[in-house]
Amino acid sequence: MPIAVPQNQPPAVGINGFGRIGRALFRLSLQRTDITVVAVNHTALSLEHLLTAIRYDSTHGACATSIEISIASPDDPRLLPATPTNPRPSGLLYRGHIIHLFSQRDPANIDWKSAGADYIMESTGKMTSREKASVHLKQGAKKVIVSAPSGDVPNVVYGVNHLSGFSPQDDIISNASCTTNCLAPVALVLQRAFGIETGMMTTVHASTASQKVLDGFSTKDIRSGRSAMGNIIPASTGAAQAVVKVLPELKGKFHGISIRVPVTNVSLVDLTVTLSHPVASKEDLIAPFRLAAARRPVRTPDSPSLQGNDDSPALEGVLSVSDEKLVSSDYLSTRFSCIIDVDATVMLNATTAKIVAWYDNEYGFSSRSELDPFVYQG
Repeated sequence: MPIAVPQNQPPAVGINGFGRIGRALFRLSLQRTDITVVAVNHTALSLEHLLTAIRYDSTHGACATSIEISIASPDDPRLLPATPTNPRPSGLLYRGHIIHLFSQRDPANIDWKSAGADYIMESTGKMTSREKASVHLKQGAKKVIVSAPSGDVPNVVYGVNHLSGFSPQDDIISNASCTTNCLAPVALVLQRAFGIETGMMTTVHASTASQKVLDGFSTKDIRSGRSAMGNIIPASTGAAQAVVKVLPELKGKFHGISIRVPVTNVSLVDLTVTLSHPVASKEDLIAPFRLAAARRPVRTPDSPSLQGNDDSPALEGVLSVSDEKLVSSDYLSTRFSCIIDVDATVMLNATTAKIVAWYDNEYGFSSRSELDPFVYQG
């Protein structure tokens, strides 16, 4: 049976990995009342370093609510008892509750159960397989969401397949990738409205922490070792293949590449499609996106009325349409998975179109890693 969440008790969340996505998840959680972060596993040099990273960010700016966070006294009775792997328990205080802190390189040493964390946001980018992510279950967690694509657990994109892409009995799922979360809603709308014969995607992607500031060596490929700040770098992406996992009807129709560019955040999907049915005008092409953006997604199978149908997906809060002529920095910290750029979208003929969509590859993605599939279905 699926795990039931008490109506009066927010789900207790643990975050493993406190890099760009982990910190974005944490910051966003401070604005919410429907989940509570109770534990974080980090690798900061000290608690002062950790608190600074929470409060200040070169990309997203200062976090206003973090002023209410403080370091718990070592004598606070709510801290976990000392253990051989956690000899000096520590924590943060926020609005009357304690957030337990771990600093473990080996996740097998994280006692999620004692910390009260039922749902784990796995955001290290390293534990993407079922075998690796299941260590959290062994340490007391009930469910795990992996914030990266996975090859052997269900990949779920909120608004696209969050009701059909997994079973409530699945204890580990993947939230796919930031690019997949942008591309999949676009593909869904086009497929439902016009049908897709083929799709070629280029993501013009911001630099990430895995890249090099100066030229060096990468274990991935030769180009990835070059300076992120000094180059435009062609790279591979699994986003197009991941879209097929959430929209199987597009199998064999999608492919794509990534172009890494020297900006710190906000990326862009450039999707060229051949449509099955002709479109009379650009406004007719955009119309189904506007409709989808105004319809609220279903969160549970028994939700009444507010749902999409085969012709009109429901993507309110996930997809947006912009008629403004903006640039990447204007979309910093946006929480939409994708924002259709009407001005940049063009048509070659009645069945060939290029759709351009923006996404904050940190905050937009982290906003979808929000436990909706587990909390509202299970």
